[in-house]
Amino acid sequence: MLTQVEALPFTQTMIFLGLDIGSSTIKGGVLDTEQRTISAIVREPFPPAIDGLTAGIYEVAPPLIVAGVERVLRRLLDAAPEARGVLVSGQMGGMILVDAQGKPLTNYLSWRDQRSLAQHPAGGSYLEAARRQLSDQQFAELGSELSAGSTAAIAFCLAEHGQLPAGAIPATVGDFAIGQLCGVAPRMHPTHALGLLHLPTGRWHVEALKSLGLAQLQWPELANLERPIGDYSANGRHYPCYAALGDQQSALRGAGLQFDDLSLNISTGSQVSRRTSQLELGPYQTRPYFDGEFLNTITHLPAGRSLNVLVDLLTELAGREGVTLTRVWGSIAQAADEADGGGLACDLAFFSGPLGESGAVTGITTENLSVGNLFHAAFQNMADNYVRCANRLWPQRTWKRINVSGGLTQSLPLLRKMLQDRFAAPLCESAQAEETLLGLLDVAHSLAAKGA
Repeated sequence: MLTQVEALPFTQTMIFLGLDIGSSTIKGGVLDTEQRTISAIVREPFPPAIDGLTAGIYEVAPPLIVAGVERVLRRLLDAAPEARGVLVSGQMGGMILVDAQGKPLTNYLSWRDQRSLAQHPAGGSYLEAARRQLSDQQFAELGSELSAGSTAAIAFCLAEHGQLPAGAIPATVGDFAIGQLCGVAPRMHPTHALGLLHLPTGRWHVEALKSLGLAQLQWPELANLERPIGDYSANGRHYPCYAALGDQQSALRGAGLQFDDLSLNISTGSQVSRRTSQLELGPYQTRPYFDGEFLNTITHLPAGRSLNVLVDLLTELAGREGVTLTRVWGSIAQAADEADGGGLACDLAFFSGPLGESGAVTGITTENLSVGNLFHAAFQNMADNYVRCANRLWPQRTWKRINVSGGLTQSLPLLRKMLQDRFAAPLCESAQAEETLLGLLDVAHSLAAKGA
């Protein structure tokens, strides 16, 4: 498989390896900075959650993660033994606690973990209790980052139960895996810094960490892309490895996000984002981007994951009777395109997020409940959500282009049309399926140009 993108000037030819450690798949590819191509793409499933845990707890065994990453890396090295280094993107949120040598002290507590939604003794959930510990100023300085699967929420739960080992180092799953393969303690790039940076200074927010009861942890050194964190040894050679980058930022870099773009990333999950050259805090999340820039964003919007809830319901009887439906999404797209919604309203907020935590289908009559009307209404809800979030993120509405990525609109042309109807700007849709690896390719190109 080969992904060709527009060639850019370069000063030195280099081959890098790119790893994308996602929550469902560990993926990698060979990054050619001269040809600007990605080749030899390999995939392996991300390990499943440990069985038998309490409902809402989602943990993964660390050795299985490291083994999966190493298998992908070894296959890439077979394809490109001359590689200059290894670049990594990893899932954000969640955490694993490690010791000073980088060895795991806990399982990987995934961003899917929901323990912070349990009842807190003081009332409300642990997530709500964590928010109460932070002043409004601290919360804003953290980029307004606090969700059920966030590092802050999970670590707060552990602290409240006396389960934080003193001196432990919190790490992302990507930094942990690469640290293990290199035999070093993890260092963390700002794009991946767990939502706990003091954004005005770019350092760990010491006061906020104290407020959350996390002062006994040792926070990792912040890394940059000029210096590898360690070397992976294989085949008698050493391969420099760099700190993991945030998967959202990598994907948007791969999609070519510009300052005048409004980004709609629509996939299993979904986000609306804006790239800024300066820190602009507001009623949204703010995350470090590359080269001292920032990303204003609203994440965890209903998209493919919520649509799958409807699909699972509609296909359940067929499955129970042993019938395999062969073109479910094609049939849905056609039916929705031929319908007008019939007065149905579908709120896709089936999972906790900024737009609610419970969805609904309303306006049902004996005449209008059909697959076409249901999904037409669902797509309308998605498009309306993007407008609502875009106005919150960028009230001046001065964007010049709508940068659509994630791939879902390519299989759902009606959704794309609804977006075009709602946004008075050209839609530029990424034609590439490997946006995160493309982002790593662009980073590799920058390193090659600097002679790294």
